[in-house]
Parts: sequence; C-alpha cells; structure tokens
Amino acid sequence: MSPTISLSTGSPIHSKMNAVNAASKSEQQVVSADLASKSHYHNEGTAMHTTTRKALGVHGLSPSRIESLEIQKRRAMSQLRSKHTMLEKYIFMAQMRNNNIRLFYKIVCDELEELAPVIYTPTVGHACVEWSNIYPFLAPPGTPDGLYLTQADLPNIKEVIRNYRPFPADPNPFSPQIAVISDGSRILGLGDLGVNGMGIPIGKLQLYVAGAGIDPRRTLPIMLDLGTNNEKFINDDFYLGVRSKRPEDDTFYNAVDQVLSALYSEFPELLVQFEDWSSEHAFGLLEKYQYSTFCFNDDIQGTGAVILSGLMNAYKIVASEDNVQAKDQRIVFFGAGSAGIGVAKQIKDYFVIEHGFTEEEARKVFYIVDSKGLITNDRGDRLAEHKKYFSRDDNNGQQFKDLLEIINYVKPTTLIGLSSQPQTFTEPILRRMAELNKQPIVFPLSNPSTQAECTFAQAMEFTDNRVLFASGTAFPVYTVPQTGEVKIPGQGNNFYIFPGLGLGASVAKPAHITDNMVYQSAAALAECLTDEERAQRRLYPDLKRIRQISAEVAAAVCIDAVKEGLARNKDIELVVQDRQKLIEYVMERMWTPESDGYGAEKSISKI
Repeated sequence: MSPTISLSTGSPIHSKMNAVNAASKSEQQVVSADLASKSHYHNEGTAMHTTTRKALGVHGLSPSRIESLEIQKRRAMSQLRSKHTMLEKYIFMAQMRNNNIRLFYKIVCDELEELAPVIYTPTVGHACVEWSNIYPFLAPPGTPDGLYLTQADLPNIKEVIRNYRPFPADPNPFSPQIAVISDGSRILGLGDLGVNGMGIPIGKLQLYVAGAGIDPRRTLPIMLDLGTNNEKFINDDFYLGVRSKRPEDDTFYNAVDQVLSALYSEFPELLVQFEDWSSEHAFGLLEKYQYSTFCFNDDIQGTGAVILSGLMNAYKIVASEDNVQAKDQRIVFFGAGSAGIGVAKQIKDYFVIEHGFTEEEARKVFYIVDSKGLITNDRGDRLAEHKKYFSRDDNNGQQFKDLLEIINYVKPTTLIGLSSQPQTFTEPILRRMAELNKQPIVFPLSNPSTQAECTFAQAMEFTDNRVLFASGTAFPVYTVPQTGEVKIPGQGNNFYIFPGLGLGASVAKPAHITDNMVYQSAAALAECLTDEERAQRRLYPDLKRIRQISAEVAAAVCIDAVKEGLARNKDIELVVQDRQKLIEYVMERMWTPESDGYGAEKSISKI
C-alpha cells in the first residue's frame, strides 16, 4: 500500500497508529504518495524534504539539495527574465502552473506588478491568438487546464463535466467555487477567436487566486466551443476547435441553458462569471440569468464598476479644484459594445444614487458613439437593442459621424474609449479636450495595448500634462520634460473588482448578484486610496495591495447581500455588523501558496 504523508511541520516518523491519530488533528492533512508525487498542487520539486523523498521511494531521483520556496522562486524569476518575448514568458509560466502550482502562485503573488502583464493582459491576447499552436506544449499528460464543451457533448453533458478532475490524485472530490465561462466570440479587442479564447477563463481564474485568495483547486475554466465565424481558423490545419460557423440564437441559448443547468446540478453553490461573449449575447445572457442564477458578467458589470470607481475619484478632483460639479458633466463614449454600454449604465447609476438625478437626467449625460457616429433616434439605421437606451433625441435632426466633430458639438468633460480602434484619440482630439477642460478626463480602455485609443504619453503631451487618465491596459510612467516629475498612469483594470466581487459573493452566497452589489463594489474600491495615493492624484490604488483591496470590495458585497436579504450564508449576518471584523473574516479565508506547509518536513507512516 502507498505510504501516506501527514503535512505536519517538524514531526518525527510515526507508527501506523500514531499516523492515524495524527491525521485526526485539524492542522494535519493526510495525503497519499501518489498525491504528493504526481499532483501539480502537492509537487514541491527541489523543496521536497529528504524524509518525504525516502517515504515516496523517489530518494536519489533528483539532486540531493533541499531548497526553500524562496530559492525556487529566485531561480524561476531568473529564468523568466531571460526570456526574450512576452509569449515565451507566458508559456514558461503556464508550464510552471501545470507542474508546480504553488510555486507559480508564490511568484505571481509576490511579483504581481511584473507578472500580471505576463499571465493576463496584454500578453494573454497574443497567447489566445496562438492558443492552438502552443496548447499541446503547456501541460504534462493528465493535467487538464480547463473544461472544453461542444454542441456534441450536450446529450451527455453531466458526464463530461464529471470528467474534469484537474487534481485526479486528490482524495477530495472536485468542488469548484468559481467558474469563468466564455464561448470565445469576442476575446478582448481581438474578435472571434473560437476555442483559442480559453486563455481568458484560465487567466481570469489565476487573478482570482492571486487577488482574492481563491483556492486554485476550486476554480473551473470553461470554453463552450460552438464553432467560430473566423474563416482564418476554420481553414487553419492547426486550429483545435470546432470547424463550423456559429449557430443561430435559438440553438445558442439552448446550449448555454443546458450547460448552466448541468453545472448548477453538479455544483449547486457555484458562482459563474460570463467572460468575453459577443455584445448581443452578453446582454442577453445577463438579462436571462442574472436574477435566476448565481452569476455575473465581468465585461458588463465588472468593467462598469472599475471605470465608475476611477471616475468617482476623478470627479472628486475636478469638483474640488475646478468647480466642475455633477450637473456640468458630459461624457462621450467612443464604442457601443457590451463593455461600453455596461460601463455607461454603471456610471448612470452613480449620478442617480450620489447626486439625486432622475433616470432621464442621468441618461442625458451620455453621448454614445459607434462606427456610424453619434447614436441618435433619427439616424436612419436599425439600432441594436442594447444601444437604444442611450440613443439621443435632442439632436434637432443633426447627425455627427466624426469624433472631433462630436466633441465640438458636445463639449465633453470626459472622453471614454471602448472601441478597439487603436490611436483614434488623436492629437487634435486630445488638444481639443484640453481646451475645453482644465483637467480633461480621458480613459482609453480598449485592450490589449495595441488596440488602445491612445497611450499615456500621448495623453500627457497633448493636454499639457493636465489629463486625468486611466487605461484598460498598463502603460509606463511618464516623466514631465519641463520638471522631471514622474506621473503614474491609472489603469482601469477589472482585476480591482472581479476578485473581490467574486470572493464576497462566494462568502455571502446571495441568491443572485444585484446591480447594487456591483455598485457598492465600485464605491468600496474608490475609497481604497491611501492619503499618499490621493496626494499623487492617483485614481486607483497600488496593485501591490490587491488582497486588502479585494477584502474591502468583498466586505461591501457581503454587507449589501445581507441588507438586501439575499445572503444564504446566515453566519455572515452577525459578522457584517463590524466592518473590520468582516474584513478579517474574509481575509482569513484567503488561500496562500504556503497554506499546506510547502517544503516542510513531513511525518510519515506506512498504512
């Protein structure tokens, strides 16, 4: 029979009976030899202690030196930094995740500012484009990195879901806490990538672990592969997805319904995050499932919340310094997809909740621009359903197509880009924004960086360094030539919101996630700035504090879930009465790479 290891630091070798007794103690976890030697979770590599190696029968099969987790991390960082391209770095980290997941997260958590752009945007966009080329080389056999579902799987969908055992040697049944699901139809600003979009669910869940301490063993990335309308992939010999056109809506919604029904049947408390669906389907899915299931859409709700948070802080600055009040705000949105409209609706709620606007007054703050120009009721084209809410009826028959022309007409205080059209915030547009405002607010939010409407350096240069800026992707700091002052760009990264929102929802377990829970997450993020960060005129806090930020966001979600009477975790009702204790309660439930005694000497017994 396989030897068993009890993960108890510094214990001597026990007899069979002592091991059984020790295993009953709450601080000890008994794992089999197969689990410790073959699981990419329990694999410790060169940190495995001598006693453990001997008990597993692997003594002598690796160099004798026993290293600390810190030494392993230093070596890995040296190798990572030696890679010449970001894609090479992505592949290196993916291979590490699939071989030694705790070392992977040790590096990601400790070096988040350096690693976030490697494991997610902007590099994940390139990785997705190349997914069918790199996928076969990312993981060893028996280490699935996600669940791939197709139309053909639907008759046996529950069986297929049960097949997904990312840690097959783990004696505990797979019990995911959070799933991220996409159909690959609108990946970042790159369009329909089909099955290649799987890098997004995987990447989002990595950020859940790093940012909110979700146990990586309780995450479930899902790609619902219903085909692709991308002819390039259909004709690519290496493409790994279904080679057919996407189905009609009836077939599409039926497939999603069957998948969600099966997921909730298998995992009743699972939180599902919709990610990177086409605009029409994103809104349709949220409308259909928001109040009947435990889910949210990050592109619509998460993006909206994080941008709202940055605007809350920007509006505080211009109100106090330039006397630009809420009634003076006019916002031009360049881009009318699911993210753009979702953000606009979140900001609309801010004017209603914080400033007492009527819904109609708040709606009139927004001027939405799509590929045909300013969206108006009398433009003469058939508007998609999600665009109608903000369509203007006060244009007196005038139509405006050019963005600079629209800015001259509207005279906006705020310009937001979610168009996936690179370099569309040109020098004349940025200079005009600076003429109209002492501190123009410019948010070029399209991802990845190659799709951004402008860079931070361009926004600074063309507004005489007066811009209040946030982007969707990371840009380098900017040094003001005249003074040498270093300016830090804001990044409206969903990473600030969705980990805390998901964590708070998982802790409180509301029957569903309401719009107000999402709004409160934005308000909580806006309050996370330190005095030093406010003095630096930052719109978002330092990402190095992401777990504390996520705890604050999660606490806000929990408080609102109880206030709305939706929390199914009744224990939380007592904890929310003291916010500080609630934050501590949330943080105590965060997983860390050292949670299971990494590299410690184990007490060992034959069973």
